Amino acid sequence: GNRNERSEAPRPEWETRVQIPVNPNRAKSPVIPPEIQAEELPLAVRVQLKTLTEENAERVARHLAMVGLLIDDDPELAHRHAMAAVARAGRIGLVHEFAGVTAYNIGDFSLALRELLTHRRISGSNDQIALIADSERGMGRPEKALELGRSIDRAKLQPQQRVDLAIAMSGARLDMGEAQLALAELEIPELNPSKVFEYTVPLFRAYAECLRELSRDPEAKKWDDLAARADKQFEEKKKPDSEFFDVIEEIEIPKLSDKPRNEEQDGEKKRPSLEEIRKSRNTYGGDGAQGGSRVGRGNTQSGQNKGGGRGKFGGNRGR
Repeated sequence: GNRNERSEAPRPEWETRVQIPVNPNRAKSPVIPPEIQAEELPLAVRVQLKTLTEENAERVARHLAMVGLLIDDDPELAHRHAMAAVARAGRIGLVHEFAGVTAYNIGDFSLALRELLTHRRISGSNDQIALIADSERGMGRPEKALELGRSIDRAKLQPQQRVDLAIAMSGARLDMGEAQLALAELEIPELNPSKVFEYTVPLFRAYAECLRELSRDPEAKKWDDLAARADKQFEEKKKPDSEFFDVIEEIEIPKLSDKPRNEEQDGEKKRPSLEEIRKSRNTYGGDGAQGGSRVGRGNTQSGQNKGGGRGKFGGNRGR
């Protein structure tokens, strides 16, 4: 009898103070296949999770590994995994970087800004400065993108980061109708036809588009041709040797619900692809070097200039 009386009595005040409130509206974390392990992430990334408990660090690492697996093929699901990592490790700058990059990929520029600025504040890193600037463009604030780009010492950036920022700032100039200044933003040391890297190909295409904006078509064609030749060479290098092959493990990504679709669901509109999202906005890295309808008719690879490269996201499983 006394036990029942105690269970029905109000809880002590100290218990209610430390109790974690339950949020019924909180989204469920996406399911992670058992084949995906923390080791999918590079060691340099996993080390940044060492302040978490062992169990939590493993779970966060597996969510981040899923981001690397899905970011090109299913950016929305990749973003859900990134946000699940943020929910578990909100004090770690790395998870905000992943969340910001995936938010940018799905066109949620407001959330991308919030997450990338949080990552910058926690880490002190300017690695994603180009995405921050381009997210300002996506929010319709090209002036803020230019202000941000001018606020940092670009000489301290890595070459790829400097290229990405130049493209974003050039796009901001185009947004403002300043084609000549847009061209000038791209005239950085990496704009060198004698030294071509994979990350400079979008720079060449962006430069060609600015030249076209200025009705300098013959010059634009030279830069387009250079970009096309470079693209072809890099694609050839990526092809595996005909005498060797990799055995790629097929992994089925589980879903929270696998219910059969009804007639209404069958008629629903198909969600847009990442490239379709990018083409609808004036953001760099889309269909061409600077994306959007103003410029860019190239064929850059999605994810090429984001998240510190494939090394940051880890895992080439299934590629």
